[in-house]
Amino acid sequence: MKATVAGLITPHVLLIADLAGQAEKGAKVDWHVRDAVARTIRELGLQYNAQDLLASYVQWLETAASEAGQAREAYARVLQAAAAAARDLRERE
Repeated sequence: MKATVAGLITPHVLLIADLAGQAEKGAKVDWHVRDAVARTIRELGLQYNAQDLLASYVQWLETAASEAGQAREAYARVLQAAAAAARDLRERE
């Protein structure tokens, strides 16, 4: 079975999307988002194509946040925070 970029990042982006959905319902998810992003950076960083995977992960978060728009402010805010955290962690490595 061949691993693809989409196949490797999908579980990670779905977790952030789930947390964003919980934030829309009023849950406090800041810590969970930071933890999920840190685990994602650590796990994807072990792959041979880590830079491509991490770039795709950040791009997905940014795209989803912009598409969510003003109609889903809490959802978009969580995605933006996750993208910012991923960029920061990626730059440190």
